[in-house]
Amino acid sequence: MTSDPILLTDEQMRHFIAHGYLILNTDFPDSFHNAMNARIEAVMEQEGNPGNNILPRVPEVQEVFRHPVIRGAVGSVLGPDYLTQPHRHCHFTSPGRKVQSWHKDSYWGYARVRNHRQWWAMIFYYPQTVDTEMGPSGIIPGTQYYDKRPGDETEQPLFLEGRAGTFALIHYDLWHRGGANISNRNRAMLKFQFTRMTRPTEPTWDNRTSEWQGLNGDGPPHTHDTLWRDHWNWLSGRPGANGNGPASDRKPTELADLVAGDYEPDGVGAAYELAHCGRDGIRHLRELLASKATAVSRRAGYGLSTAGPEALAAIHEGIGHESALARRHALFAAGEQGAAAADIAPNIAVRMQDEDRWVRRTAVEALGMLEDAHASVPVLIPALQDDDDQVRYSAALSLGRYRADAAEAIDPLMATLRDENRYVRGFAVEALKQIGTREALAKVCDYLLENRWCYSTTPDSLF
Repeated sequence: MTSDPILLTDEQMRHFIAHGYLILNTDFPDSFHNAMNARIEAVMEQEGNPGNNILPRVPEVQEVFRHPVIRGAVGSVLGPDYLTQPHRHCHFTSPGRKVQSWHKDSYWGYARVRNHRQWWAMIFYYPQTVDTEMGPSGIIPGTQYYDKRPGDETEQPLFLEGRAGTFALIHYDLWHRGGANISNRNRAMLKFQFTRMTRPTEPTWDNRTSEWQGLNGDGPPHTHDTLWRDHWNWLSGRPGANGNGPASDRKPTELADLVAGDYEPDGVGAAYELAHCGRDGIRHLRELLASKATAVSRRAGYGLSTAGPEALAAIHEGIGHESALARRHALFAAGEQGAAAADIAPNIAVRMQDEDRWVRRTAVEALGMLEDAHASVPVLIPALQDDDDQVRYSAALSLGRYRADAAEAIDPLMATLRDENRYVRGFAVEALKQIGTREALAKVCDYLLENRWCYSTTPDSLF
């Protein structure tokens, strides 16, 4: 088995962008999966589900996520320096388990403006062969761009069956659910989550063609060619990729009506088309950003995020808007614009004092994506003490994105390791690792040694 990551092809990347998933396989021998399953079964029976501690409790799992097919798949969509989230879980179902409701995962109990672009991803991995009776996970392809399910005949669920070693790489926001286990066997599914740490500057998959190619009827039920092309260009890291697509053949007023309409697939697609309608399109998006309807304001934010530097004036105005919805979605668009929005960093920093926690959450994420450590790091450090848990863990994640340029945050991050919230602590550890100086690594090693988990210590074997 080669140790080099096995990167995705152009065809696989197009499928992932449009459908929101890929089904792939590892090549571990049956003996590997049998041993891992036996350990999982024993842990679940004797101790219960270890939750986030599945890695130290079942160390074979780490070998799975080092596999070149998995590393190559995740690195293709998130860049080779992606971060493995501190939340990871083994979904273990026994016979008789009922079907789940369709859902999108929260952020460990929290909520945020969901990224259409590939900043987050998940893997569902089967360590045993799974068939229909065992209740395989189900997904609804193409729904990663929708806040709500279409709920009509366009939904075409797909159920993830396969032999041991099968895994699904999915967009974090794809609608999915666990199936009912009507078999007489237990079923385990390992779910791990990953985050992009740097904005793409070039393709990180096995890229052979520069331009987006249409899917010729092989896409999901709703065609969003403008959206898909923008994402392909963004992932390719090409200059000007955020607004240089072909103009829409529909009038801006018609598109604006769709953005404000009730049917989300049409509204989302129209927001991206408006982003390619020049000043007139941006004017409509600015007006829609101020809508009192959350869905409409959010769609306008997606449009402004991809409309290029010409949209920065509208984003700047939205950040100071009296409506918290407009502020939130303008901040989201600023973060997606990245370095182009660095000049409005002071206005983003002001929002860290906003009374609306959603606005503060989005501001702290945006600061981590501006690629301007001088403006962002001094503001992110006090955010580690915010009253809102999500602001605190997002501040740690954002500081980690600045790596060594965030060295002044070492001591504040060390203090954060005593935070009561597990994800604040988890991202603080990752931030110290990303900073990577001798001082940061020494301190984080001391912390990890103090909190070391011994996987062979159990109630039956305490020492």
